[in-house]
Amino acid sequence: MTITGEALIGGVSVRGEGAAQRAFNPGTEQQFGEEFNAVSVEQVNQACRLAGAAFDTFRSTSDAARAELLDAIARNIMDLGSELVERAMAETGLPQARLEGERARTCNQLKMFATLLREGSWCDPRIDVALPTRTPPRSDLRFRLIGVGPVAVFGASNFPLAFSVAGGDTASALAAGCPVVVKAHSAHPGTSELVARAVVAAVAQCGLPAGVFALLTGSGSHIGQTLVAHPAIQAVGFTGSRSGGTALMATAAARKQPIPVYAEMSSINPVFLLPEALAGRPDSIAAGFAASLTLGVGQFCTNPGLVLGIEGPGLERFCASAAQALGGVAPGTMLSAGIAGSYQRGVQALAGNAAVETVIATMHSGCKGGAALFRTTAQAFLAQHALSDEVFGPASLVIACRDIDEMIAVAEHLEGQLTATLQMADGDAEAARKLLPVLERKAGRILANGYPTGVEVTSAMVHGGPFPSTSDGRSTSVGTAAIYRFLRAVCYQDLPATLLPPVLRDENPGNTWRRRDGILGQH
Repeated sequence: MTITGEALIGGVSVRGEGAAQRAFNPGTEQQFGEEFNAVSVEQVNQACRLAGAAFDTFRSTSDAARAELLDAIARNIMDLGSELVERAMAETGLPQARLEGERARTCNQLKMFATLLREGSWCDPRIDVALPTRTPPRSDLRFRLIGVGPVAVFGASNFPLAFSVAGGDTASALAAGCPVVVKAHSAHPGTSELVARAVVAAVAQCGLPAGVFALLTGSGSHIGQTLVAHPAIQAVGFTGSRSGGTALMATAAARKQPIPVYAEMSSINPVFLLPEALAGRPDSIAAGFAASLTLGVGQFCTNPGLVLGIEGPGLERFCASAAQALGGVAPGTMLSAGIAGSYQRGVQALAGNAAVETVIATMHSGCKGGAALFRTTAQAFLAQHALSDEVFGPASLVIACRDIDEMIAVAEHLEGQLTATLQMADGDAEAARKLLPVLERKAGRILANGYPTGVEVTSAMVHGGPFPSTSDGRSTSVGTAAIYRFLRAVCYQDLPATLLPPVLRDENPGNTWRRRDGILGQH
């Protein structure tokens, strides 16, 4: 498939009217390929208007029709073959195996939501039948969830496929019956265009309105701000920096009609080394931690950026083993010059902090990032808010606590997190029990004897957490529950049966699981 450097609006290629940019290869540190022009304000508005016009038609399609769209997108992405993986490798510096795995994850997400649609109960249908003889009488009441309207999606820098053009935000929004306008990430424009063309082709193949999907090109915050401010847009999906996410939240809140922004932003994902586990297996815990920290050059939102342990021989052994393991990992190519520069500044700030000891800091330059491990005390951490800032890359800070109570105090001090991990043995159950109430308030996912990197795409997964890990701690961007971000409730009172959606009719033609007078069943 030919990459043209154009946006896709209304099902056709459109050359942006703004400044041009080219892709950047972080491995060679050179620009390459086609020019991608930034879309104009009017082009953004056109994509939003078309999405608004397509909404009622799209949300009225059957679950089966939207499921077929998602399956068609997955097929078209796979049909891109090696061209997609090779382009993504050039634009991100990520290895082939990682990107092939991410492509599979992207397609599996699409298929997961297709399966959810075919099962039917995603809209949570409920029926409370009329009670005309009751005093006072009760009307016939029927409830379901429907799509909120067009959704703006922002591609993520660290997942060019799974959290980008056809990633989880787009898949869940389309499943909900919401048209999607994607702002492509400027770090992987060619990858974005290839995937967007696969989506546009699927929309056409399924006979759906062209406004169901659009891709906007170009860099600059004004494009995203214009997109979020457009009155047709009814929700936003974003993965990126805290500053970027909060800027979009401010724009969304300032609209005449405020809208929700589901932003995944900042998390340091604390790992708690409980005493018995630390005494019994410090070396193996350190080895697993080092592997998790350096996976993908540390460029995961679930990277273990904070480690807490009780001071003593076990923690000393952990630090020594972790330093040895990290010292054997060569610096890796980071996703972009901007990310590498930000990482290097974060490492330098920790290294220059008088309250912080450098355990190990490997070399880094240009777009290369090396692993770093630092250490401080609980008292210093509690006294300096800056020590809790995320350093996006393979760096982590160890906090030496005097006892479990001080560890709990640090946990209370933490901001909201995507994950919290307990490394524990049988004898640590009581300590874990004390920590759990705090961690349940602070994190969206709690792990035992594992490592936070690696997010399974399953119905039970939660990839979200209290602010600032996400803008809305009630939501998840991974798993089937992600669809609820883009749905709202409608109740039909005494509506004639012929006007009811099929899932709420008495005959239940799809044999869908529903709540009827509070009882769940296929009735």
